[in-house]
Amino acid sequence: RVDALIFTAGVGENDSDVRRACCEKMESFGLELDPAKNQDPDKNNGEITAPSSTVKAFVIPTNEELEIARQTKAVVKN
Repeated sequence: RVDALIFTAGVGENDSDVRRACCEKMESFGLELDPAKNQDPDKNNGEITAPSSTVKAFVIPTNEELEIARQTKAVVKN
């Protein structure tokens, strides 16, 4: 069972072709990609699935540099 599919980081956030390729043949899990939403996920709060999809897919931006800085600070502090 799949609850949701999340695309994040550089490629996941910025490459609609990679997202499309990853979602191909996932209809058996209930995931149906919406091509227009996939091209511009920001217009739909990150959701890139069709209304008929029972499993949702989202593009969620990350801030990897901030997380690295936080972890570095924690190591240095200890």
